[in-house]
Amino acid sequence: MAKVAFLGLGVMGAPMAGHLVKAGHEVCVFNRTTSKAEAWAEKYGGRFAPTPREAVAGAEFVMACVGNDDDLRSVTVGANGAFEGMDKGALFVDHTTVSAAVTDELYAAAKDHGIGFVDAPISGGQAGAENGVLSIMCGGDQADYDRAEPIMAAYARICRRIGESGAGQKTKMCNQIAIAGLVQGLSEALHFANSAGLDGRAVVEVISQGAAGSWQMSNRYETMLDDHFDHGFAVDWMRKDLGICLSAANENGASLPVTALVDQFYKEVQKMGGGRWDTSSLFKRLEKLS
Repeated sequence: MAKVAFLGLGVMGAPMAGHLVKAGHEVCVFNRTTSKAEAWAEKYGGRFAPTPREAVAGAEFVMACVGNDDDLRSVTVGANGAFEGMDKGALFVDHTTVSAAVTDELYAAAKDHGIGFVDAPISGGQAGAENGVLSIMCGGDQADYDRAEPIMAAYARICRRIGESGAGQKTKMCNQIAIAGLVQGLSEALHFANSAGLDGRAVVEVISQGAAGSWQMSNRYETMLDDHFDHGFAVDWMRKDLGICLSAANENGASLPVTALVDQFYKEVQKMGGGRWDTSSLFKRLEKLS
């Protein structure tokens, strides 16, 4: 078993860190809101520290799951950052969804400090984190990934190295691009069913068993039809992720017309006051327009 630090105790990070404790690892956590760290330690029996630098002292592995590029920089670099407190030879694993640019930056900074760095964004939502069945897509040096994989197994259903540093973040972009189109397609199908006077539940019961079936359909259609949008990944975070995708596409020449369109639809949802609604709220936008 390993000595592990976990930075960031949001809806994903808190249960992930908890799974590490359940797997027998010695875990110390950090969170900007100290009360969350205290509550986590009381629930799971681990320790907490007031700064990232103190949390990582003596840790063989440091996992992070924070909000965005700036949040990640704030817990890694600087006088109180994790990189200053990590021992040479230790390994930093980033589960945050961030830009490939900040991944390149921190990979280089980690190397300068004599530590490893694996970008390992996750998919599976809050339920996946709580149940320990996340999909983890990784980039980084093979040897670093090989060391990290047994630790990540505590909360993973599947964990794969896709390529060199940055490949994990680029794979997560593919994930978000695919989800954006799927959710819009499902929203339009349910909206059409309502407009045609059909029973949406009966429709999904049939079409979900054929080629139209998807995770989004199986797990979101009922809450969409019930006008409930407080399940899972928020629109604000999805727009952050899609912005990363579109920026990367501008650099590599990829054409993402549907992604760009859905991003604008999510912008309209935000204007409706739905920034904290889950991503299936694209359906609510369509219903409001009709």
